[in-house]
Amino acid sequence: MPRTYISENLTTEQQEFIRLIDEYEIGVFSITSIETDLRHTFISINEILENLVQKKFLIRLERGKYCRSTYKNDWVVGCFIATNGNIAYWTALNLHGLTEQFSNTIFVQTIRQKTQKSIQGTNYRFVKVKPEKIAGIEKQGYGNQAFSMTDIEKTIVDCFDLPEYSGGYAELIRAFGHASLNAVKMAEYCNVIGNIAVTKRIACLAELLGKERFTTFFRYAKSVLNERYSLLDPFGQDQGEFVKDWKIRLNISRENIFDICNKQY
Repeated sequence: MPRTYISENLTTEQQEFIRLIDEYEIGVFSITSIETDLRHTFISINEILENLVQKKFLIRLERGKYCRSTYKNDWVVGCFIATNGNIAYWTALNLHGLTEQFSNTIFVQTIRQKTQKSIQGTNYRFVKVKPEKIAGIEKQGYGNQAFSMTDIEKTIVDCFDLPEYSGGYAELIRAFGHASLNAVKMAEYCNVIGNIAVTKRIACLAELLGKERFTTFFRYAKSVLNERYSLLDPFGQDQGEFVKDWKIRLNISRENIFDICNKQY
């Protein structure tokens, strides 16, 4: 493969490329789509991009994907480099205002396996799920700052499904207790996830905390209830009170649950 020529100064085509991404307000892009997006064909797009990376006008995110060096939106970048990527889990909890604890890792839900990576000092963790588990996606931001994120109900359900990505189980209980949730959506997303233990945990906590307008969810939870007892905290010890109605063992006491929800930052 011939080496790419690196010009000493910006060439006319390099300047034209920069002008166009400014004009179209493009922050992140792929090599396969950029000419279509800019409605302009360049003699050698690969050479232009390599030169602009070398001159620090662009950053190579990964093979074939780039962003402007001045572009600073970690959520957009995370979604862009993942297949069907959506901001989710702990990151979404924070963006929805359900936790003040902030992870130095951006959590991205995707349908393809992808290894963790660090870009410009930001760590990204990609969580692969089955395509049918992608639901409750909403757009955040506008223009070149737009990205996809799970809505508040899907974020809560996803965190109960994979609590290791939620920032801690106590933090998840607190977020659930404080969140204003749509019971119909909660039932829909639990059905999508297909994790009966998650449904039972949410129903038990909702009843214990007196969540309002949750009748629809309770009805759904009763329809899928099984006879096997599940621990409220899947990472905790097998001990505590049995809650027969929801087949849950409270390995976190009622008092501790209330203390968690009432804790002030």
